[in-house]
Amino acid sequence: MKFGVVVFPGSNCDHDAFHVLHDVLGQPAEWIWHESTDIIGLDAVILPGGFAYGDYLRTGAIASHSPVMGAVKKFAARGGLVLGICNGFQILLEAGLLPGAMLRNRRLKFLCRFVHLRVEATDTPFSSACQMGQVLKFPIAHMEGNYFAEPATLKELEANHQVVFRYATPGGEVVDDEETNPNGALDNIAGITNRERNVLGLMPHPERASEPLLGSTDGLALFRSLVDSLVAR
Repeated sequence: MKFGVVVFPGSNCDHDAFHVLHDVLGQPAEWIWHESTDIIGLDAVILPGGFAYGDYLRTGAIASHSPVMGAVKKFAARGGLVLGICNGFQILLEAGLLPGAMLRNRRLKFLCRFVHLRVEATDTPFSSACQMGQVLKFPIAHMEGNYFAEPATLKELEANHQVVFRYATPGGEVVDDEETNPNGALDNIAGITNRERNVLGLMPHPERASEPLLGSTDGLALFRSLVDSLVAR
């Protein structure tokens, strides 16, 4: 199996994701430049966090029109696994690969701190190594992580069990307050998949919670889920 990490101008978590995949988990990985028009020989693609194109227009809007996103759409349509983290989640929304949108955080401030996530679904390639209701500790680092969707879209997400992670208390309770859900995300949503379950957008950073030195290794559950899913394929 082989992973690819997309590099946009302004990406700043691409090396973090590559390090976890290649150095921590020992998996083959390569870089994908934003001008690439095809994805060949890869099994999973990571859209990392950062500030693609400086977020000068709208977060993720310019990156969603990069040549590589046409290739990512084709890759996903073929069943390839795609993980968008933070800015990568925003790009997936802007590109139409996931439903909904990201708004400014409820206090209109950049947030950088640890949060807790409750696992809501384990029947995805991104959470298969987790337990239902398990609480994970990941950091966030964003200005626009306030997930929003129209009522009909939210109802569909819930009906299809596409909500994979929610912001929760350390004890696993879903509470919409500034301590638990600091960005104000609708229904405490932190991560969703597409209906086919091969594309995941996740706002917190699992790659920043994958080594003891970083204060949490819970992010490895997500990356090991990816590896196990690809092995099973």
